[in-house]
Amino acid sequence: MRAVQYDGFGMRPEVRQMADPEPPPGGAVIRVEASGLCRSDWHGWMGHDPDITKFPHVPGHELAGVIEAVGDDVTRWRSGDRVTTPFVCACGRCPACAAGDQQVCENQTQPGFTHGGSFAEYVAIENADVNLVRLPDAMPYPTAASLGCRFATAFRAVVAQGRVAAGEWVAVYGCGGVGLSAVMVAAACGAQVVAVDVSPAALELATRFGATRTVLAGDAADAAGAERVRELTGGGAHLTVDALGSVSTCAAAVESLRRRGRHVQVGLLPRVAGHPAVPMDRVIGLELEILGSHGMAAHAYPPMMAMIDAGTLRPELLITRTISLGETPAALATMATTGTPGVTMIIPSLP
Repeated sequence: MRAVQYDGFGMRPEVRQMADPEPPPGGAVIRVEASGLCRSDWHGWMGHDPDITKFPHVPGHELAGVIEAVGDDVTRWRSGDRVTTPFVCACGRCPACAAGDQQVCENQTQPGFTHGGSFAEYVAIENADVNLVRLPDAMPYPTAASLGCRFATAFRAVVAQGRVAAGEWVAVYGCGGVGLSAVMVAAACGAQVVAVDVSPAALELATRFGATRTVLAGDAADAAGAERVRELTGGGAHLTVDALGSVSTCAAAVESLRRRGRHVQVGLLPRVAGHPAVPMDRVIGLELEILGSHGMAAHAYPPMMAMIDAGTLRPELLITRTISLGETPAALATMATTGTPGVTMIIPSLP
């Protein structure tokens, strides 16, 4: 198969021929029809993820496609099924999985991090019966691929972890793929949304997807931005989401909350960037909640899929660019310096 590989952190990715994967016991091999290009892939390439330990490495964790083959002991799936999967693939056996918390599985695997990923024509997924999600016949593969990381993560962050309610103010920091998804989900749930970003183009998309107010931040997010959010929301947001993951956006999001507000951290905060200075005096004095959100388990997809089926959520609108495998190395390598608003989708079948 053709796949994008790199031989070490920061080394130039290349499209190469490599052996097709075999289905692991209990797992499946999926023919990749679409795969999202995510900032997490860039973090991995830069060496910010400790799970990447073997080279050459194939990135990619946000995917949809068709089952090509299944391993022994798979009971729910067969060749030809249209599927997607969360980026966190759970074992289904540990205490966390038994409690229904597969997104924090103690033995989790992640395509594109713990093993070869979906910037390829085929990808192997472990524990298929636990981790695969069946696609509606009418759902295009690029739409389905966008669910596996950014959209599903944003959905759970806003709805389950953030407990958003109609009429509340929600401030979303960072309007990339996760942030725009969070804007769309919060607006669909009846919230009023303030979108914060350094890019006018990203804020324009945020307005299109439901933001009622926008704040153009000076340096990812700053004190003035947090003060502006408090002004726009009449004292602070009920819920904030840091969808970028930086020292400044994390702190500013917490500073943007009203009394007894809730902050959900979604954007990765790699150790290499240092630990954020969370204003704990404000957390204590205003009785704020600080929550993390790490993907969404496969069994939790139905409410999200129902809203997509009803047209309440339109994740396909987030896709602003499609590229081939041949264009992927350059797109991955330049993610930190050239920002394309919205979601970039890789289509392996493109020439």
